[in-house]
Amino acid sequence: MSDQEQLFDLRATDDAASHPARETPSEAERTHMRLCEALIFAAAEPLGEEEMAKRLPQGADLAKALANLKAEYFGRGVNLVRVGKRWFFRTAPDLAWALQREQVEPKKLSRAAMETLAIIAYHQPCTRAEIEDIRGVALSKGTMDVLLETGWVRLRGRRRAPGRPVTYGTTDKFLLHFGLEQISDLPGLDDLKAAGLFDGRLPKGFGVPQPNDGSALMEDEEPLGEEPLADAFASDLPESDAAD
Repeated sequence: MSDQEQLFDLRATDDAASHPARETPSEAERTHMRLCEALIFAAAEPLGEEEMAKRLPQGADLAKALANLKAEYFGRGVNLVRVGKRWFFRTAPDLAWALQREQVEPKKLSRAAMETLAIIAYHQPCTRAEIEDIRGVALSKGTMDVLLETGWVRLRGRRRAPGRPVTYGTTDKFLLHFGLEQISDLPGLDDLKAAGLFDGRLPKGFGVPQPNDGSALMEDEEPLGEEPLADAFASDLPESDAAD
């Protein structure tokens, strides 16, 4: 148990023996209890005893009011807890399991990952070197790791070329995530112009390739072989990245 958990885990002291039977509070004491309860409940953070004392009527016994209030909340779903000279309400420790919840935090793709994904989608099957040639910068292992982990990109095969580089393509998960029935539904040049993504005059001969995510290998591709996919991917990276 961490120091913080030990600090806030007061179950060892909050047993029946620590709350002996008390006399019924008087009407004035009950009013003081209610004032303390309201102040602690409304505070955005644990409330100090000095602050509470300023708000209580002159002559009020703050220590007794807090002790009575703590005893009243003992055994309920919410307990009154003291840390130092500050007080706050917290959920009973034995009920923490009922309030736990898991939440998936969506991660945004980096600009490098988005650019790489777009190149693979339109130019598949393509190699790391071809991706780098189009982007004009080196492709890091981390970027490809993210795309492979999402299941949007897959290792297709190897190019029939010196070094037998790995070729990459998109998957059905890519289509599903982006709401596409087929890869040919990706926007073409006219669609991109209409969306205002191309401003000014384009270079002569500029065009958007017709994407093809067919599962069959192309003529210039060959199967990956028997090696694990992770090894095949690692062998396609520069030595500096493969060693990371």
